[in-house]
Amino acid sequence: MITIENADKALKTYYLDAVSAQLNEGISPFFTAIEKNANSVYGKDVKTMVSAGFNGSVMAGSEDGDLPAPYSNRYYDITVPLKNIYGTIEISDKAIRAAQNNNGSFINLLNAEMEGLVSAAKFNFQRMLYGNGSGYLCKAEEMINTVRIRVSSTKGICVGTCVDFMSEGAPIAGGEELTILDIDQALKVITISSPISKANFVAGCDVVIHGVEGNELSGLANVFEGDTLYGYEKSVDGYFRPKTYEATSQELTEDYLVGIIDEIEENYGSKPNMILCSFAVRRKIAAILTQNRAVVDTTTLEGGYGAILFNGVPVVADRFCPEGVIYVINTQDFCLHQLCDWEWLEDEDGKILKQIAGKAAYSATLVKYAELVCSKPCAQTAIYITD
Repeated sequence: MITIENADKALKTYYLDAVSAQLNEGISPFFTAIEKNANSVYGKDVKTMVSAGFNGSVMAGSEDGDLPAPYSNRYYDITVPLKNIYGTIEISDKAIRAAQNNNGSFINLLNAEMEGLVSAAKFNFQRMLYGNGSGYLCKAEEMINTVRIRVSSTKGICVGTCVDFMSEGAPIAGGEELTILDIDQALKVITISSPISKANFVAGCDVVIHGVEGNELSGLANVFEGDTLYGYEKSVDGYFRPKTYEATSQELTEDYLVGIIDEIEENYGSKPNMILCSFAVRRKIAAILTQNRAVVDTTTLEGGYGAILFNGVPVVADRFCPEGVIYVINTQDFCLHQLCDWEWLEDEDGKILKQIAGKAAYSATLVKYAELVCSKPCAQTAIYITD
């Protein structure tokens, strides 16, 4: 007979391992390639130290001359708080009671809930790898009517996403905690759950995930945008200043891209091992390669992901990479620091399933405490295509 107790046990002993495996292996090539560890987690923070440059004490000298003075490496301390990533399932009391005498029905119910949780977790984790931690999704560019809004991009938005329309750091009137009901990908138009009056709509306002308030993972946008990184001024500390370029499609040639890769290796001693871009930009790079050769080299990355090769570097298309941006990175410089792998939140009695206050339903929440850190920002490059 199915009870809350054995449902709780099934989530803890069977589903957790299966869900963790799926979330750790099937998010994206970038996620698969980066290191994950707990060695630099202290309490609620990630604390790590990076070395800039080389030890100046290594030099040649005469046989009877003075030994070189001990010049130490220059170190930077990086301290950032862990982010809290949650995923919740909900099962109604009626559904549990209906499946009490049917194990197969109950298993199907749990499987459906867990599949939905895994899909949502993969989607949002992959999206966060390209964000700046703020939950920003796009700009609200034009009001078609009070519930249909044309946006700058539909990347990162899915039906069911709860969003806020923000202007100057505050939600616009009527623009808070709205659910996306429909997405027209071709027109870049979203339909929201409640109307916003034309008088209150602000063209160009930000559409952000509701309730995030800067608590998402610090992704690639965090490395390349803004004046500071991990508390250091980019204009003062060049180690934290990544390289950025602007180029038109005409300027985006094979020689241009090879020159950027060579410059990184020549100036920073770091060889890029992955190029990240949108699907449209990957097609442009493939077209550049086919101009001069009959066959474009391909490879299979860890996790079974396919990629084309540019100058020996895999070119990976990602659905969440911004249009018109090419990231040339070394994945060995990135690490997902985590307090633990995915775990269920438990109450004082070790229970996972808890009744939702005021509802005839139970919920269970997965949690992961983690943050993405780049240990060598100066060796990462972004190319912004201007047309």
